[in-house]
Amino acid sequence: MKLLRVGPPGAERPALLDGDGTLRDLSSFTDDVDGSLLSDTATLDRIRAAAEAGVLPAYGEAGDATGLRIGPPVGRIGKVVCIGLNYHGHAAETGQATPAEPVVFLKAADTVVGPDDTVLVPRGSVKTDWEVELAIVIGRTARYLETDEEALAHVAGYALAHDVSEREFQIERGGTWDKGKNCETFNPLGPWLVTADEVPDPQDLTLRLWVNGELKQEGSTSDQIFPVAEVVRYVSRFMTLYPGDVINTGTPAGVAMGQPEPKPYLRPGDVVELEIEGLGRQRQELKSA
Repeated sequence: MKLLRVGPPGAERPALLDGDGTLRDLSSFTDDVDGSLLSDTATLDRIRAAAEAGVLPAYGEAGDATGLRIGPPVGRIGKVVCIGLNYHGHAAETGQATPAEPVVFLKAADTVVGPDDTVLVPRGSVKTDWEVELAIVIGRTARYLETDEEALAHVAGYALAHDVSEREFQIERGGTWDKGKNCETFNPLGPWLVTADEVPDPQDLTLRLWVNGELKQEGSTSDQIFPVAEVVRYVSRFMTLYPGDVINTGTPAGVAMGQPEPKPYLRPGDVVELEIEGLGRQRQELKSA
């Protein structure tokens, strides 16, 4: 299933995009697409059965999403866990050694915005960068998982994420990466949460990102150093993962930081578009904070 949330910020409503591209209203089943729904297999099964039977009501004007804002596909996110340097190509382009263990950091949940919302370039920024990423959405409470099979059983689904980063804040201003990762609007997510049953192999997905129409990133999750199952299992050893939590799994080669001088960092007025096959597409215009 393709689950999503539509409406103004803070007032999004739950919806489903069916196979014909029609937007379906889920408000009779749930008040949101969040951890409570994702951990409720009985309600998810009822939604799936109604979708397959074609009895879900169309959302709005004949299920046409034109003109509707699409919000992040998950509401009330507890935390966003991120994995750094998780693609062989990205580690190489930045001159970093291949990590022996996953590099883990956190983004605040309030950095998450919709897939087409404006991204704000922070005041004083000269090194705002792009990163297309596969996001994992957790569906069951996960702690101390032992096997890859267990790990994948705790995944509700997947989404497209943009891990926007400010490299000067991240690397040159002391401390951890947090200052360059937690600026407002720095985690566009969506448009959809695609349930795990519709992503048979998360290690066989193509990711692409364009800036002002120019292709900058094109890679595959097959290049991940630590694959999805290992990431979930590993993170569950250090923190409890709850339904609705998100894990950004790293970016392939092609970021601005890895380019020759002068590096083409983002500026107000730029337009970034990104996609992962089967998970949808995003488009953001950049403006000054």
